[in-house]
Amino acid sequence: MSMSRVLPHPSRLRGDRGQTTAEYALVLLGAAAIAMVLLTWATTSGAIEYLLNGVWTHVVGLAR
Repeated sequence: MSMSRVLPHPSRLRGDRGQTTAEYALVLLGAAAIAMVLLTWATTSGAIEYLLNGVWTHVVGLAR
């Protein structure tokens, strides 16, 4: 018994042409929103200052 698979006509596929681009844009917007939230949290909590002070102290300690 042979089962044939019916493929859609190429003209029906044209409607999905920009879908990948739109999904990519939505993922980028989501990533940017998460980055903004993390950046806001890090700057208001002092985490960035703590991190930079720790890195600076470590680098100065290695240089001595």
